[in-house]
Amino acid sequence: MIRVIVADDHDVIREGIKRILEDTSDIRIAAEARDGQELIELARTKPHDVILMDITMPGRGGLEALKLLKQDDPKRPVLVLSMHEESQYAVRVLRAGAAGYLTKAHVSEHLVDAIRRVHGGSKYLTPAVADLLAQEVGTDPHRAAHERLSDREHQVFLLMAAGKTVSEIAEQLSLSVQTISTYRSHILEKLGVENTAQIIRYAHQHQLV
Repeated sequence: MIRVIVADDHDVIREGIKRILEDTSDIRIAAEARDGQELIELARTKPHDVILMDITMPGRGGLEALKLLKQDDPKRPVLVLSMHEESQYAVRVLRAGAAGYLTKAHVSEHLVDAIRRVHGGSKYLTPAVADLLAQEVGTDPHRAAHERLSDREHQVFLLMAAGKTVSEIAEQLSLSVQTISTYRSHILEKLGVENTAQIIRYAHQHQLV
């Protein structure tokens, strides 16, 4: 039996995952978490074989939680589930130690296979993610500006590119407006742009939204 801890801040997503898995004879949900901190605590106390986690949860960010999980147990398979397309997060989370990346748009078709595959010790890579990794290997050492953003800066960058205000981002990530403003300043500097409109334009030019 494959025991899975599911972490997502949306109740409807967790319910959907339970419905997908209830027809399997070899997979069961061992525990559920609503944010990164709760996930870390459960992962340290609940017996499990695979972690299935959203990458954009409030509070402790998904990437930060992923790195802590891998520090605790480098061999533990973590399958990342995200509403974001592969081009936005896939390479970054695989670099951080994830065993696979699955967009929520494809959960019903591929979730069971993905869980079984990472539990068996393999990586779960869609053709799109495999292409991105191939591009990463052959990339010029002078990376695109957005690839030099820290994980949290990258998260804030994508939210800004989606049209979210500083206040909305602060509320979504459970951080202060001042903290988000500081991230915004770093993003502007690293991307070489002057305002939010140019951040949005940059994201569209690089097909990140």
